[in-house]
Amino acid sequence: MTAADFLSYFSESRFIKELRSRTKDGALSEMAAVLAQDGGIDDPSVLLEMIRRRESLGSTALGRGVAVPHGRTTIATQTQVVFGRSRKGVAYDALDGEPCRLLFLIVAPYEDRRQEYLPLLGKIVEVVNEDPVRGKLLDVSSFAEFQQALREAFRE
Repeated sequence: MTAADFLSYFSESRFIKELRSRTKDGALSEMAAVLAQDGGIDDPSVLLEMIRRRESLGSTALGRGVAVPHGRTTIATQTQVVFGRSRKGVAYDALDGEPCRLLFLIVAPYEDRRQEYLPLLGKIVEVVNEDPVRGKLLDVSSFAEFQQALREAFRE
């Protein structure tokens, strides 16, 4: 996956510079609402219920301040990502006990014919595994800076 391929899943309309909520459910609600406003999902409550069910299986917090809530749903027509940052942190049930500051909500169609959902999830995990990348993402003040930080992570 190239940087351009990776960045195609993100958009300025799905970039949340600062999440308002400090709770997991609140942050997920904010992110689902953004996806609904962007036209990708008609009913954010259905999306939110899917995400809650996925979280009930186990927290999608990776540790080190990162969470990647994700899932497939019949109401999605394409794979999309909402990025949300919280400088104060979101209480997210991470195994390391740390609040999450970088959240990537991945929503994919139930029938993923292009086989993009799992590679995208894996690439996000790989990219945010590096301390310098997480630091840059915490400091971005615009979508353009967010994109640049991700491009640099690809070293292209």
